Amino acid sequence: MERILVFNIFCLALLIVLPTIRAEDNLISPSKLEKFVDELPDMPKIQSFEVVNGVFKSKPLEIGMFKKHWKFHRDLPPTPVYAYGTSKRNATIPGPTIEAIHGIDAFVTWQNHLPSNHILPWDPTIPTAIPRTKKGIPTVVHLHGSIGEPESDGHAHSWFTRRFKEVGPTWTKKEYHYPNLQHPGNLWYHDHAMGLTRVNLLAGLIGAYIIRDRDVETPLRLPCDDEFDRTLMVFDRSFLTNGSIYMSSTGNNPSIHPQWQPEYFGDVIIVNGKAWPRLTVRRRKYRFRIINASNARFFRFFFSNGLKFIHVAADSAYLEKPVITNETLLAPSEIADVMVDFSKSKSDSAILGNDAVYPYPSGDAVNEANGKVMKFIIKKEPELDTWRVPKTLVKYPHADISSASKTRYIAMYEYTSDIDEPTHLYVNGKPFDEPVTETPRVGTSEIWNVINLTEDNHPLHIHLGLFKVIDQTKLVKEEEFKACMLKLNDAIKCKIHQHARGDKIEVPAHEKGWKNVYKMTPGFVTKILVRFAFIHSNESYPFDATAQPGYVYHCHILDHEDNVMMRPLKLIS
Repeated sequence: MERILVFNIFCLALLIVLPTIRAEDNLISPSKLEKFVDELPDMPKIQSFEVVNGVFKSKPLEIGMFKKHWKFHRDLPPTPVYAYGTSKRNATIPGPTIEAIHGIDAFVTWQNHLPSNHILPWDPTIPTAIPRTKKGIPTVVHLHGSIGEPESDGHAHSWFTRRFKEVGPTWTKKEYHYPNLQHPGNLWYHDHAMGLTRVNLLAGLIGAYIIRDRDVETPLRLPCDDEFDRTLMVFDRSFLTNGSIYMSSTGNNPSIHPQWQPEYFGDVIIVNGKAWPRLTVRRRKYRFRIINASNARFFRFFFSNGLKFIHVAADSAYLEKPVITNETLLAPSEIADVMVDFSKSKSDSAILGNDAVYPYPSGDAVNEANGKVMKFIIKKEPELDTWRVPKTLVKYPHADISSASKTRYIAMYEYTSDIDEPTHLYVNGKPFDEPVTETPRVGTSEIWNVINLTEDNHPLHIHLGLFKVIDQTKLVKEEEFKACMLKLNDAIKCKIHQHARGDKIEVPAHEKGWKNVYKMTPGFVTKILVRFAFIHSNESYPFDATAQPGYVYHCHILDHEDNVMMRPLKLIS
């Protein structure tokens, strides 16, 4: 017995003395991965339609979520991921690009084939979808930018596990219906499960979706076909030496939230599933639909050789006319639809760079790794270019403030612990499951004054509705106003009109169109006009937008959304 006691004491002493082996110790340095060695992939395309006797018809799709291994870089071991695809073999990171035709319904059955346990750490102390049996990974797909029925919107509580063994409290159907009656443009699909969005997207559950309308787009003569019209899904990751995606398993307030951290940042920049890829281009115009699919990283893109961005659309809607910029700032989930004319290049190569600090706008400067995105190798031979930059694009209705039926105040809060570390974030001082307070009427427009009382820039995303940004006004005596809001949570009683009278920020020309995400500057009031109707026609929604489970709006920094900067949105008739 004495020997056993001595042995146990010896083992305990070893545990105390030996250094703890942490996952961070096995992080691969980005400098070990040579840049621009992998070709930029073009993601597989699947069509939600077929042509029968010369007529477009709906073609139902089945798209699964699979666990598999993916090569992000030539010198990185295969990485365990979750991927969308029509089969495990065909699943990709990002998932296949779904191509839809305006006016032709799309029907997608999203199937969960994921295992019982997650490949990444998650935190049950934040509001999270947890199956009753504690087995299975909850998922639900949101088509970002879609104007469709609530039942197919991918509500956070409409999750389901493998083979629909367990479902969330608002789940109603296996097959999602997307009517595609909205204007043509860029959308993307991704997971939206309660409290798991950040980890499910980090694991790979993202993909692009394009609605095309030949009557609108053909006259524009923009670059088209697979070579000259490319979707670029950009995001950041960190990896361990064994190839696994790294996400810290320790929270910034571990005694409160063991795992949750306010933002995820990785130093390896991925485009279409490859780290710092390269693309050989011809000296002519190309179209790039750039989607920021990062959890929290903002990108401010620029070309090393001075090439310019010719913006033709923002998020899901065309601009009224092209806008030329030297750089473009994209928050998580924003989309920049741009043309680049490589015939203007004075060099035979160009690096697409990034200089956005992180967190944005007051964080760390970029480094050698996350300051580079991809490389374009430009062929020397000049070419005849039949594509053009049109003088005008698509004219949609202007934002008529006088038409607004209601004015709302939307406040963004961040709460901290005794050690001044974030514990959670709320919209209007309320958790997600508090009764709905935003109840717009179908077919109307509203003015939302979004008050950012935090130090971060929050990309606000509104499901179903599109909006135009009117202006951004700095708060004066901000701390006084913030103290009142933390006490009363009422912008009117806290005399918002006396505080929202500082300097204004001009909305960039390329972001003056209809948006579904916008960057809410800290310490400012951002006024937006939100439209709960189609922007291209006076037709009514062909679905019941007042049905359950309704919609949501939220910050699209996924770590904030999960904990829980998200509120319900319920339309009324």
